[in-house]
Parts: sequence; structure tokens; C-alpha cells
Amino acid sequence: MKNDLRIIFMGTPDFAVDSLRILHKNGYNIVGVITATDKFGGRGGKKIMQSEVKKAAVELGLNILQPTNLKSKSFVEDLKHLQANLQIVVAFRMLPKIVWDMPHFGTYNLHGSLLPKYRGAAPIHWAVINGETETGVTSFKLQHKIDTGDLLFQEKIKIDPADNTGMIYNKLKTLGAGVVLKTVKAIEKNEVTLHTQKETLVSHAPKLNRFNCKIDFMKTSKEVYNQIRGLNPFPLAWTHLMHKETKIIEAKISDKKFNYFPGTLVTDNKSYINYCTTDGSIEVLKLKVEGKKAMDAKDFLNGSQLLI
Repeated sequence: MKNDLRIIFMGTPDFAVDSLRILHKNGYNIVGVITATDKFGGRGGKKIMQSEVKKAAVELGLNILQPTNLKSKSFVEDLKHLQANLQIVVAFRMLPKIVWDMPHFGTYNLHGSLLPKYRGAAPIHWAVINGETETGVTSFKLQHKIDTGDLLFQEKIKIDPADNTGMIYNKLKTLGAGVVLKTVKAIEKNEVTLHTQKETLVSHAPKLNRFNCKIDFMKTSKEVYNQIRGLNPFPLAWTHLMHKETKIIEAKISDKKFNYFPGTLVTDNKSYINYCTTDGSIEVLKLKVEGKKAMDAKDFLNGSQLLI
């Protein structure tokens, strides 16, 4: 039946690349790759930037579509002409019903959490921010409401206390590729058994923004530490240092305790920069002050004197 499958793959960032490659490597017929349009970026905004999925698709010699409007008549007609009977989605935009409901075998999505936990745009970040000890990936059949479709496969990994979002992201994109291949093989063999999501277990992973990336020191040291590692390497947690917006790249829970209000900066101007929390303090290990390059805290103190 492998030769009967005509697959459209949809994805944009590097998280999706391993999934595309594993399907191609295993001989599946990928009749089209849908990805984001090219953008101008780089220094001066003059360089054409292609998505990581597009780069991989070009290398693999696959047919590429880059629609600006997923509901446009011309794009929908282009999809119909490809005569796909299965769509695989990994880290792409929300699809209109006319698109996800088109193929005979349906559209299956890979999500970076153990659904129904962490439905939404930033599941990996929020799992780390919330101090989860495990996460994983889920393949599910798309339906109208986002991340609510019936589940097919899940695979788990541990989240260690020192892991940041970047580390988990890299583990999940590899794990996810295996789940995508497993999903397509199950469809190929007509061995699909779907399971309804339990609404009592639902949690959400909303988009990250300036507000929820600001460090709230009115929390415990562990909670602040989890927020910092959960936002590393992007978009990074931030606070103020000497009236300048400062991104905290790395930190650790300190054994130093000070009798100051949470959020108070404490430093010896030589070896440490600490912020007080509700039960102790967080020591900043690496930071990026607005207008300066990223540096270790001790290097920063060698060139700056903080007024406290």
C-alpha cells in the first residue's frame, strides 16, 4: 500500500525537518511540501530567508508550495491537483477545514506534548516553565478545534532539572520523526486505532509574549529558575538591571538568602548577581543587557559597577 499513499507534508521550522526526511528516506511518495513563504531578513533585511523545511525539500527535490492564503481558491485547486490522500503536519499554521478535511485518510498532526496536556502554541516551553518531569510528542487526527483531535501515538521523554527548552526541543524533534513514521506506517497497514482525548486532563500552552516572559520574582526560587530555563534559548526571560531591560540566559538556585523584598538585586560587584525570591534567591550566570552582547555575570561585573 506504500505506493498508494500520496502524502502532502506541511511544516516550517527545523523541528519538522527530521520528520520530512524520515518519510523520504523510507520511500514514501511525498507529492507536495507546504511551507511558509520566503521572507527578507538578515543584516539590513535584504537577504531572502527560506524556511528550514523549504531548504530540506529543495535538497530532496520535492515539489514545494508556499501559499500566502490557505483558503484561497488557487491554493485549494493546487492541492486538489496533487491528488494526495494523506496530509502530515508538523509545526505549521492552523489549517482551514477545506484543507485538513480534503484527503481520504485525513490529516495527522505531530504535537510537542503529551496531549491533552499543553494544547497550544508553545507546549515545550510551558512544560519546562511549569516544572514538568516528563513530556513527549503526540500524533493525532486533525479536527476543527486546535489540538483536540483523536490520538494515535505518543512517546515520552524525561525532563531533567538542568534541561532547558532548547535541549528538550532537540530531543523531541528526533523523537517526533519516529512517531511520524510510525503514524504513516499504521495508516499504510490499515492499523489505526484512535483514542478520544480526556477533557479532564486538558491544559494549555499559550503563545509567549512580553508579559509572560517577564520574570516574576514573587515566586519561589525553583519557579523562577524553571521560567528562565523554560525560555532558553528563545525568547529568553527578562527583567530590569539598572533601569535597562536585561535578558537572563542562564541562572541557578542560590544557597544565599537575603532579608530583602522579592525582586531586589544583591551583588558584591565582583563575583555574583542575585535576585531575591519569596524563599531565597536566584544567581544569574549569563545575561544580556540591552545594547550589550551576551556575557557571563562575572565578566559583566568586571566591566560594570552595579549600584544597590
